[in-house]
Amino acid sequence: MLRSATEKLHPFLQRPRVGYFSMEIALRSEIPTYAGGLGVLAGDTLRAAADLGIPLVAVTLVSREGYFLQSFDEAGRQIERPDPWQPEAVLESLPAKVSVAIDGRQVWIGGWLYVVEGIGGGLAPVVLLDTDLPENSPQDRLITHFLYGGDLSYRLCQEIVLGIGGVRMLEALGFRIDAFHLNEGHSALLALELLRRSERAEDVRSGDERYDAPRVRAKCHFTTHTPVEAGHDRFPYDLVQAMLDDFVDAATLRRLAGENELNTTRLALNLCGHVNGVASRHAETATRLYPGYHVSAITNGIHPNTWAHPAVASVFDAYCPGWRAEPERLMRADARIPDERLLAAHAEAKRELVDLVRAQCGVELDPRVPLIGFARRMTQYKRPELVFTDLERLKGIAARQPFQAVFSGKAHPRDESGKRAVETLHQHIRELGASIKMAYLPNYTMATALALVAGTDVWLNTPQPPLEASGTSGMKAALNGVPSLSVLDGWWAEAYIEGVTGWAIGDDIGAEAEQGRAAGSLYDQLERVILPLFARPDGWVKVMKGAISRNASLFHSHRMMRRYAAEAYLVEAVGETVA
Repeated sequence: MLRSATEKLHPFLQRPRVGYFSMEIALRSEIPTYAGGLGVLAGDTLRAAADLGIPLVAVTLVSREGYFLQSFDEAGRQIERPDPWQPEAVLESLPAKVSVAIDGRQVWIGGWLYVVEGIGGGLAPVVLLDTDLPENSPQDRLITHFLYGGDLSYRLCQEIVLGIGGVRMLEALGFRIDAFHLNEGHSALLALELLRRSERAEDVRSGDERYDAPRVRAKCHFTTHTPVEAGHDRFPYDLVQAMLDDFVDAATLRRLAGENELNTTRLALNLCGHVNGVASRHAETATRLYPGYHVSAITNGIHPNTWAHPAVASVFDAYCPGWRAEPERLMRADARIPDERLLAAHAEAKRELVDLVRAQCGVELDPRVPLIGFARRMTQYKRPELVFTDLERLKGIAARQPFQAVFSGKAHPRDESGKRAVETLHQHIRELGASIKMAYLPNYTMATALALVAGTDVWLNTPQPPLEASGTSGMKAALNGVPSLSVLDGWWAEAYIEGVTGWAIGDDIGAEAEQGRAAGSLYDQLERVILPLFARPDGWVKVMKGAISRNASLFHSHRMMRRYAAEAYLVEAVGETVA
């Protein structure tokens, strides 16, 4: 196995690569190294890079116990259990070990290799770091076990392993890294490792900079994904001092990462030459949050070959050949795909979802009745309860024009408001059971996500503006001909054409921020526009095609990765050429 890993690595060492660092990456549904949208986006990034031949190597943690398996008690309260897996069953051991100093101890890091295979034979290697080694203490062997687990100390240990250990592992394996891409602030310590290495060897005169920060910035690119405060890691300096000792000069660290505590987002902003948000609106919000920094916009995209339901994909193959490698070809879907073929493919996906709901929830949905889907990370700003703001009006709408709903999503084990939202959704599902058929699918995974985005009829998205970063689940739905009903935030502010690709909740990002007004707009769209249109298949299929031809043809990972290659990865090389 060791020789096999060495042989597999050899082709990846022949040319310089971009080091893509992410705390979570969704490689496959059954490999639980992801928690939600950030990890799925990272996986789609690698799949697109392999398709396009963009030379990336990814670094993440092996997360042996996964994120968590979700179930519910009778009241709908979330129950969390470990989700263990065996890396040796599907990965190959890497021929290198490195160490990092944590709290005065030498912690050894091994790794595993996974290779993402793209369309046409392209490959993207993934290094999964692992501290579960006999050289380490029992405490340190657990560092890479639980994704987003433990307390602040545990999280800082993970970020030291990812950022500092990841840089050292790539070097030990022989990778030549021209640029580093930090996917969120969890990997910001890699920039600190580069800064430490840039310390000037000669005597530093008074007033001179001790470190060559511009050199670090030229190699580092940072994607920020959330304007929500809880999404940015902060560590008190007494903990940082204990864990990292004098890794870099304390005054320099405070200047770069924050005066009172180490803010990983602030550190990444100060040590990365290119910074981007994940939608135009998100970049505007980030610019307001971080005055003095330029935040560009590269809107997220989803990997078409991964997120098209097989029945839908076969229709695309027949009428938009070549779409897997060139998703732009889907812009002709509205003119080329016969209505009956698309409706039949969607009916097949919907039947599969109905079967899944029956098997997992014991709820019998009707495939003839419109089905609304909502599946997100369950947290307060996503407003999962918005649709239940006025239960009497909701029941009245359903009495005149029946509809169904299915929900899914995990709340972080320490997010008490998110866990209460999960419990509240279950309560509403029970209360409205006689009026509206609804279900909550447990244990949201990539496989569950595909079933939902392909099998529902309308994709609902209700975040509190302007806190949505992007919203890639709606992109996945559009690819399958499922239009969105969404607040005008994130990607939807760029993508929606009213009545053509879907519908907006409200007509302005500020005007509909208040919960009651947003809910009223949602009910109006549902009652007056969406449900009446669903009763007319000839009109409904036009919106399905609009979602594919105008949204799916643009909001895909190939477009996103070409933007990264041109605007982030190649900037340094272009600058050298011009000079």
